[in-house]
Amino acid sequence: MSACRALTLQARRNMAMPAFYIPHGGGPCFFMDWSPADTWNALGNWLRSIPASLPQPPRAQLVFSAHWEQTEFTLLTTRHPDLYYDYYDFPPHTYELKWPAPAAPELFDRVRQCLQTVGIPLAEDNTRDFDHGVFIPGMLMYPQAQIPTLQISLRLGLDPQEHLALGRALAPLRDEGVLFVGSGMSFHNMRAFRYGDNTPIDGAEIFDDWLAETVCNPQPSVRNAALAEWEKAPGARFAHPREEHLIPLMVLAGAAGTAQGKLAWHGRAMGAPLSAFSFD
Repeated sequence: MSACRALTLQARRNMAMPAFYIPHGGGPCFFMDWSPADTWNALGNWLRSIPASLPQPPRAQLVFSAHWEQTEFTLLTTRHPDLYYDYYDFPPHTYELKWPAPAAPELFDRVRQCLQTVGIPLAEDNTRDFDHGVFIPGMLMYPQAQIPTLQISLRLGLDPQEHLALGRALAPLRDEGVLFVGSGMSFHNMRAFRYGDNTPIDGAEIFDDWLAETVCNPQPSVRNAALAEWEKAPGARFAHPREEHLIPLMVLAGAAGTAQGKLAWHGRAMGAPLSAFSFD
């Protein structure tokens, strides 16, 4: 190998960005009063801490939000995205939040190339704005909205294998300075949440324990095989009556390659155990 090639590979390794699966909270929860008052404080503080944990500022961030599903994987190509307030019955001021993060049009072709290489169809939407799975955590992580942001939808059907494959196809972008963010919730049973009460939800821990053990398995092939069959896990359908908030994790597990998952944060809100994971 030439010295030039070796230096290039080393530079790419030094630029590699981690991937984070994050709980994004409940609607605009971090920007309103809540009961108990500290319900979302611990999660919010952890989200704010993510940028300081990175090896360097990312070139861009690529977000997979639970709140966008399309018939095909779809790249948001709006040049100046606004905000899509896709939550309901919250205080009026939460519909006036602003987060003018720029798009990353210089990466559109690179995303297309990654998926074309492995034959994954990619649609595009040049009119959509950032949903709250993007802008709510974005406002905490990058309140100055200075990081160019890409978004790719989930695919209807929510097939875990398809989303693992999407992550594998896009993985080279991590070596090019792109931060991957899977925005969902590790527990998302709306009927089980305790409003105004943070006492533990009966039966909620069993899936959370399984998820942490699975994601942190030192053998990535075993991890991904188990995630692909997540419905067989104890308490799976209690934690996720519908799995759209879990599926962003599959994308990141696919993008992780041989990296082992880590439990990056764990806490409780509205009685639910919530876990975040990272792949370095």
